Amino acid sequence: MTDWPEVESRVFMTTGRRIPAVLVRGEGTRVWDDAGKAYLDFFGGPAVQSLGHCHPVLVQAIEEQARTLIHVSNVVYSVPQLKLAELLTANSCCDRVYFPNSGAEANEGAIKLARKWGKERKSGAFEIISAAGSFHGRTLAAVTATGTERYSAPFAPLPPGFVHVAYDDMEALQQATTPQTCAILLEPIQGEGGVNVPHASYLPAVRAWCDANDILLIFDEVQTGMCRTGPLFAYQGLGAEPDVMTLAKGLASGVPIGALLAKESCAVFTPGDHGSTFGGNPLATAAAYAVTKYMLDTDMPARVDQISAYLLGRLAAIQERLPLVTGVRGKGLLLAIGLAREVSEQVVRDCLEAGLIVNNVRPDAVRLTPPLTVSEAEVDEAAAILEQALARAA
Repeated sequence: MTDWPEVESRVFMTTGRRIPAVLVRGEGTRVWDDAGKAYLDFFGGPAVQSLGHCHPVLVQAIEEQARTLIHVSNVVYSVPQLKLAELLTANSCCDRVYFPNSGAEANEGAIKLARKWGKERKSGAFEIISAAGSFHGRTLAAVTATGTERYSAPFAPLPPGFVHVAYDDMEALQQATTPQTCAILLEPIQGEGGVNVPHASYLPAVRAWCDANDILLIFDEVQTGMCRTGPLFAYQGLGAEPDVMTLAKGLASGVPIGALLAKESCAVFTPGDHGSTFGGNPLATAAAYAVTKYMLDTDMPARVDQISAYLLGRLAAIQERLPLVTGVRGKGLLLAIGLAREVSEQVVRDCLEAGLIVNNVRPDAVRLTPPLTVSEAEVDEAAAILEQALARAA
């Protein structure tokens, strides 16, 4: 059998650490490695496999579109692209959409859109405020907007015009605002920062501040969108509408696509301002349309609320039995288990050995982002493995 980790060590650029599993097949909540071992996938990409692995609705859409038309240039009209655009705008607060290939590209587009809006509509304002602990992608502007220095420091000097403030701190945000502020960029719930949920008053207060100071509010819903927290978009359950919103991850349940959405009032791009060779291609948009329509047709928000409550109940029971667990945070199926000590890497390793994939999002936190289609039986199975791993780390 081919030693794939050895191949990776010879030919692949080292941009991150991998867990010791070579996955070759997936179905629903389960994946199999090249030795035939099965795992429950409660990581999912992260939060990418919204309908689980190889959902029949998605597979059928890909097969049909692949036989019809895979790629055309964006200089012509594409029916799958426009059907998806109509579906997303009809079910959100936004009026216009553009499709790149990823969340980082979507945020890069949002940054460009905000700067052009500031140049044309706010006397050249160009600064964007984002939050400490945030994550907005790996392109140069997106990683500069990301409020985590270890991601951006190796690439200094960084583009100017980005200011970081504490998350969930309204006073800090107000103090950082100047006449040069064109936008505030926030995750409604911070994902890579550790699944950090703001106080209920925070996002509505940010919205009011933006309205009072003529500032665009951008929500990075790359991880929180597509029913991950319950509603189709997280903002719909948090009391504040954005002017601009970005999506990716769960939008096509594994097929690479991003989305940049904006209200009419700030959709200032004109021909030549932005573009992509592959962005919004027929294959990706057909996949995303099938996933989004399935979510709407089957009332996925209600299902997420139900299975989330069940999972939270199982995690609460674990917390009662294990002092190592300090709490559970998050919404829907974007959750993190807080730990009293920095042992999340050990917990993840032990879970993997027992057939469960989870993520050490922070040294003292384990993230759970299972498919939205996960069953109660699979939750029970995962909870049993997780409790054993946490008990060993206690």
